Amino acid sequence: MEGVVVRELNQFNDQRGWLVETFRQDETDFTPVMSYVSMTEPGIARGPHEHLDQSDYFCFFGNFRLYLWDNRENSATFQQRMTLDTDDKPYIVIVPPRVVHAYKNTGKTGGLVINMPDRLFKGQGKTLPVDEIRYENDPASPYRID
Repeated sequence: MEGVVVRELNQFNDQRGWLVETFRQDETDFTPVMSYVSMTEPGIARGPHEHLDQSDYFCFFGNFRLYLWDNRENSATFQQRMTLDTDDKPYIVIVPPRVVHAYKNTGKTGGLVINMPDRLFKGQGKTLPVDEIRYENDPASPYRID
């Protein structure tokens, strides 16, 4: 999908556990301004929603199915849908503005997601409206999760 970056991350394992480099400035033009971690229970989905100005830099740890729909009228992939299964491998996915996105934990245990967006949630001091259009509870929405 035009403008979306998907990359499987290298996981380095030893007797102590594992390590994954989630962000390297020399591997992307993306500039995060905040970070948060969420845990999603098995069978639970988050989204679909889109941002008007914000790009998201997601790091997935666990078994997830990611859903993307291109809602950008000037994009070469306008109205295309994309899905990605992480299959318990760490991935980064950069989602640009106006790409509707959702993910579902398809595993048997809780999965972790780190997001490092390029906009502050609700702006400086959390004084602005949320940059988000939500579709989760809209029965007329064309954005469906299996």
